[in-house]
Amino acid sequence: MTNNSSKIAIVTGASRGLGKSTALNLAKKGVDVIVTYHTNAAEAAKVVAEIESLGANAIALQLDTANTKTFDDFALQVKQTLPAKWQTDRFDFLVNNAGTGVGASFADTTEADFDHLMNIHVKGVFFLTQKLLPLINDGGRIVNLSTGLTRIILPGYAAYASMKGAIETLTKYMAKELGARKIAVNVVAPGAIETDFGGGTVRDNPEINKYFAEQTALGRVGLPDDIGGAIASLLSEDNKWVNAQRIEVSGGQSI
Repeated sequence: MTNNSSKIAIVTGASRGLGKSTALNLAKKGVDVIVTYHTNAAEAAKVVAEIESLGANAIALQLDTANTKTFDDFALQVKQTLPAKWQTDRFDFLVNNAGTGVGASFADTTEADFDHLMNIHVKGVFFLTQKLLPLINDGGRIVNLSTGLTRIILPGYAAYASMKGAIETLTKYMAKELGARKIAVNVVAPGAIETDFGGGTVRDNPEINKYFAEQTALGRVGLPDDIGGAIASLLSEDNKWVNAQRIEVSGGQSI
């Protein structure tokens, strides 16, 4: 059963921030979207409405990427949703965007914070992708999210950036092992962005915003659409030969 002509993407953590921007930019390119959200069903419903206003189809599904025990149920929901809404049994693109930030020095990072970051950013990405593999079309694509902080060392993000370093390595292994199915896997690493990530520090603190703008060749911090647009472009046919790459989208930060 593969009657649907539109490409279909799953974007995790798409009720706000970079995930929302990615979902909307994909919709502008005619891609249908399964939006996942953790707790904010109302915001996710707004994103679905925006996607539909752009002429694409969408649905929102709840997902806690920190809890691997929920992944079987989520995969089943996806398996049931695809034929019900799209008359197909496969989707094309997976964007592992959902995430959270914990800012603490190496000396002060707690084991609880470390485990929370590990569960969302490494374990969650690893096993959610594994669960969804049977539902991804051969020739599909996966985009994982990293951070500029794997290259630009900023005190206070040792645990977070280490998790993203693991994702950058995992991306290359995914690309190698899924190559037989013609599934390309890349990782996008945003620089400093104006979102509510990490308490909205870059967006809301003028001094921090100015600091990062001065460190960036293009003279400002990033906006969500700078990243969402890049991810949507990466998933277009024009970039189908890009594989196993870390693509930093930072405006030239700290070069």
